[in-house]
Amino acid sequence: MKTVRRFYNYFLHPEREFVRRLRRLLGFTPAYLNVFKLAFQHKSNNGDTAKEDKPYGGQNNERLEFLGDAVLGTIVAEYLYKKYPLGDEGFLTKMRSKIVKRNSLNTIGDNMGLDELLSTYNNVRIAKSMLGNAVEALVGAIYVERGYKKTTQFVVRQMLRNYVDIEHLETFDDNYKSQLLEHCQKNGSKVDYSVVKRFKQDKRDRFKVAVNVDGRRVAVGEDFNKKSAEQIASKRALVDMGIKVSR
Repeated sequence: MKTVRRFYNYFLHPEREFVRRLRRLLGFTPAYLNVFKLAFQHKSNNGDTAKEDKPYGGQNNERLEFLGDAVLGTIVAEYLYKKYPLGDEGFLTKMRSKIVKRNSLNTIGDNMGLDELLSTYNNVRIAKSMLGNAVEALVGAIYVERGYKKTTQFVVRQMLRNYVDIEHLETFDDNYKSQLLEHCQKNGSKVDYSVVKRFKQDKRDRFKVAVNVDGRRVAVGEDFNKKSAEQIASKRALVDMGIKVSR
């Protein structure tokens, strides 16, 4: 049945051009096309219309994103476990975090060209922060159709080997919040973060966060994700304090 579905999707489906773009990206023709279409349906596109008027009955890619997040984390953990047989738990945990964190996935999604696929099924401006969500949702969709083994092959061969410089990540540290906290602790200073402003942009929540050192505002960061805004503010604070940071 899947073979018939794939044949129909590739040669006869009204959206066969989308199917062929997926095939170039995935290395296979999807049988359950609606699952992959849903992977690129961001929640911001649903708007405030009635549920029956929303794409896919008001559904979006959040459920697939949830599934893909768990699957991707497991695959990356297994990959690192095999690649670094002498790596301890702390090292492996940091490496996994560097690969699956939001900024890294945004970059991977950008390099994979997912912005074009997102543009097909969303009527809003495609922000870079949406790309990481789409990466996780895509992994979730592949898992639904192909299972763990085939999903692992896609993640390792198509994502990690093509878009992640593992060796560079071994020495690269862009957890600026952790660096700032460590520096301030050594110098007996207190660090805290506060949300200065929360507002809507492109139908999505955006956060403006300030970082304070000993009660004095040092820097401000802004992004669609609160944690990301804290990282941006932390990096600016480190620079303002004359502390060298990774670029």
